[in-house]
Amino acid sequence: MEHSAIVIAFIIFVYLIRVIFIKVYIPKIKGAKGEYRVKRRLRKLNKKEYVVFNDFYLKTNEIITQIDHLVVSVYGIFVIETKNYNGWIHGNEKAEYWTQSFYKKKTKFRNPIKQNWSHIYALKKVLSNFYGIKYHPIIVFTSKAKLKNVYSENPVIYDNKLIKTIKQKRTPYFSTEQVSDIIKQLNKFIVKDGKVKKEHRKYIQRKIAERESNVGSLICPNCGGYLVVREGKFGAFYGCSNFPKCKFSKKL
Repeated sequence: MEHSAIVIAFIIFVYLIRVIFIKVYIPKIKGAKGEYRVKRRLRKLNKKEYVVFNDFYLKTNEIITQIDHLVVSVYGIFVIETKNYNGWIHGNEKAEYWTQSFYKKKTKFRNPIKQNWSHIYALKKVLSNFYGIKYHPIIVFTSKAKLKNVYSENPVIYDNKLIKTIKQKRTPYFSTEQVSDIIKQLNKFIVKDGKVKKEHRKYIQRKIAERESNVGSLICPNCGGYLVVREGKFGAFYGCSNFPKCKFSKKL
């Protein structure tokens, strides 16, 4: 009887370890592989023209945000969010969540465009002393994904199109001296300390709770305006009363 109890306890222990590994570590491993793939592609950029930052935290007294890749140049700042997903990807830039379809399984994930705009918001706070910075948000999926029914004014591309997409932007917005100043300012707030990961996790959890509370009270979580019912080509939705300055929206 005692032997059976030990066997059952061991089976339960192995099962729990497997669940934790699947839910916690596999997404991190996939994410790291996708980021490494994009990091390798970014090495092809001319180092005299582009300065690349990979996988770092931006921390101030108000915000903590994790950015996959950042490219600084006279042509603007390219803010890159990487997704290493399988299956078909569906979504539009106004939705709160996108959908990953893999065979018959469907999984929702945070809209990467809105996720990337939160990074740009943090960068604007850090670089508020610089006037006229042009930000170029780019969402990159690895070739394992198939982009289906993705609607966005900003680039949502495969990783093999990344370098071409960056090089298409050739309008200079500031001088090489200003680029150096921007990089110096960024380095004051860039953190790669492992402890900040826990802080970042708590910060995200707090922001999600605040966001849900605001939306539940029909208050825009982005700018504090009122959420009003609007009609669009995909049906009725809540939109911010400060549109077009604020483009927050949520399905009814």
